[in-house]
Amino acid sequence: MSSVAVNQVGYLPSGPKRATLVTEATEALPWQLADGAGRVVATGTTHPCGTDISSRQNVHTIDFGTCRQTGPGFTLTADGAISRPFAIDADLYAPLRADALKFFYCQRSGIEIREDLRPGYGRPAGHLSDSDVPCGPGAGDYRLDVRGGWYDAGDQGKYVVNGGITVWQLLHAFEHRRGLDELALALPESGNGIPDLLNEVRWELDFLLRMQAPSGLVHHKMHDQGWTGLPTLPHLNRQPRHLRPVSTAATLNLAAVAAQGARIYRRYDADYADRLLAAARTAYAAAGASPIRYAPVEDAVGGGPYNDDDVRDEFYWAAAELLLTTGEQMYADAVLASPLHTADVFGPYAFDWAATAAAARLDLALAPGELPGLAGVRASVVAGADRYLAIQQAHPYALAYAPPGNQWDWGSNSMVLNNLVVLAVAYDLTGETRYRDGVLEGLDYILGRNALNLSYVTGYGTDYAKNQHSRWYAHQLDPSLPHPPDGTLAGGPNSGLQDEVAQARLTGRAGQFCYVDDIQSWSTNELAINWNAPLAWIAAFAADHG
Repeated sequence: MSSVAVNQVGYLPSGPKRATLVTEATEALPWQLADGAGRVVATGTTHPCGTDISSRQNVHTIDFGTCRQTGPGFTLTADGAISRPFAIDADLYAPLRADALKFFYCQRSGIEIREDLRPGYGRPAGHLSDSDVPCGPGAGDYRLDVRGGWYDAGDQGKYVVNGGITVWQLLHAFEHRRGLDELALALPESGNGIPDLLNEVRWELDFLLRMQAPSGLVHHKMHDQGWTGLPTLPHLNRQPRHLRPVSTAATLNLAAVAAQGARIYRRYDADYADRLLAAARTAYAAAGASPIRYAPVEDAVGGGPYNDDDVRDEFYWAAAELLLTTGEQMYADAVLASPLHTADVFGPYAFDWAATAAAARLDLALAPGELPGLAGVRASVVAGADRYLAIQQAHPYALAYAPPGNQWDWGSNSMVLNNLVVLAVAYDLTGETRYRDGVLEGLDYILGRNALNLSYVTGYGTDYAKNQHSRWYAHQLDPSLPHPPDGTLAGGPNSGLQDEVAQARLTGRAGQFCYVDDIQSWSTNELAINWNAPLAWIAAFAADHG
């Protein structure tokens, strides 16, 4: 059966416009593009691509980039199949940018989510008791105030390393994408003279500061004693909660993002910037004195372990952020001494919570002035972008992601987007249109140009994911509860199939088909703060170029 997969949100008038046809035909086929009134406005022939390894489908590419007409309701027809409708418009991505960022307010812990600010999503404050949390076994003999922060994902735990990479990415967007200092996000703090995005990020940054132990090291995570069932709203969760032990990785995450925050918030709140920088210095020194405090993989009851026993990348990242903020020689020496400073850090995916060297590289590459080795740093980013662009250009679904053995990773959608971030930074560095076009075409996959003909973002497209794994966006289990808010990214195909629903329904399938929009499929369909952050980053880039 034939099908035409398109970006169901649409295409920018000045950007690439391609679709993927699934067909049994091996020869080129005619296609037609019709506008919203049904008038044929462009025609052409497909480009056969053979069998796509990621889906095991025979596919063709449709390129309708010569179309300059704009409007809603366009459709492509080929081999008897008609695509979902889509728009061609310059202003497509500003709403997605805003919604992807508004997601974070609904993830807040320790505060009422106001119905007037998020109609349909209001709820009482959850976990006010996080203001007095004891250490769990092996974590210490004290209690800390660790209120606030964002719930990490579909559970109600709070994790420093995942919070760290999320904060970094949102602050990185604030530094390097246009208009985010003026973007209104309808927050309780709106109108306080500080940009709304910084107001939102501070909710998490304050939590990260509170996770710093008296020793200067930082607790890795805090969460429920046992796994909480679905559905459970945060304010109804009665599980005891404990601090888990400190870790070097968590400590360096705080050092990195507190240093980054210090330079960004200084313009708006100098006292807060001073506090952030002091915490960053303390954390960096504490990590240096305890370089191998690793979070145990066995600590997986009630929350994910987020284990990481290689923290060379976190040391590099923290030193880079401290260097960029302070300019001090000791941090420059640490950056230059790191074996990662000249290593190729752009693997199958660029970065995530456990692989942060590329975060350092991207911030260093975009730094003004004369940092040591800056030309080489920038060249390495461009080389990484070239690799992802070559993968994308060879892929019939325009994916800048090719995991080894076609074994797709947990949270693959975020990895697709993070690879696009590297392309976007290469565009910022070079101004070469091919990188810009690579970002825009790469976003097509997320919004429907994929083997499932599904937009992975709630509320965007004709057919979209809406049953992401969550304990409070649980409409599938309780119709009185909502689906996730518009702008929520699903984790995406995962060849590991760790949950029972995925195992029962997806075993033996090709990478792109290892996904099911079911609330119980936590390994393919969870939501997470570190997945929405790259969605917001790339949507901001696309909005910049509309």
